[in-house]
Amino acid sequence: MSNEGREPLDVRIDSEGREGLTGTTPASIYRPLSDPEQVTLPPDGKPVEAQPVWRTDFPIDWPQDQYVGRRDFMKFMVLTSLAFTVGQFWIAAKSWLRARANPPGGVRLASIGDVPIGSTQMFAYPNAHDRCILVRSAERTFVAYSQNCTHLSCAVVPQVADGVIRCPCHEGIFDLATGRPLAGPPRRPLARVTLDVRDGQIFATGIEARTV
Repeated sequence: MSNEGREPLDVRIDSEGREGLTGTTPASIYRPLSDPEQVTLPPDGKPVEAQPVWRTDFPIDWPQDQYVGRRDFMKFMVLTSLAFTVGQFWIAAKSWLRARANPPGGVRLASIGDVPIGSTQMFAYPNAHDRCILVRSAERTFVAYSQNCTHLSCAVVPQVADGVIRCPCHEGIFDLATGRPLAGPPRRPLARVTLDVRDGQIFATGIEARTV
């Protein structure tokens, strides 16, 4: 059948005179939807565009107040993430500077004969106030760690016969061979001092602050 002479079909359902028909949708369906986060009711009755700038930070009604609250929360999250990132770079920079401060041959700690098997020797490294412990657990096995517990910096005590390092403050226990936590509140390993044993002498060559 030919469609010549017929009017084109109206594909919209909000045409004039059709809004009340059964099965149709009101004309308001095509109106732009308002964002509930931007709804505001200024007391002077003027539109939002005519309001002073200071009302952006001092919203008038609840939806806009919620929007400002979320915006401030996002600012806080961004700043917090930035602070953590800067902190990580600061730790890396300190480790790099500390490594550069060590003399090429390391710092001599003791002679092998001065540290009997099963004994412990105290020393300061890399600075005079950094307490550390040197342990000889076997004929050719030497380990050294920071003496500060990674929980609350209490002084740890090696128990060579048991193969552990114990923190007496809160019953933290670390593995003597690796410095990793075994029990108690500590969650991070002890900072390890790297050693170089040569010509009958023991040298400290660096320190590793570990997280796992």
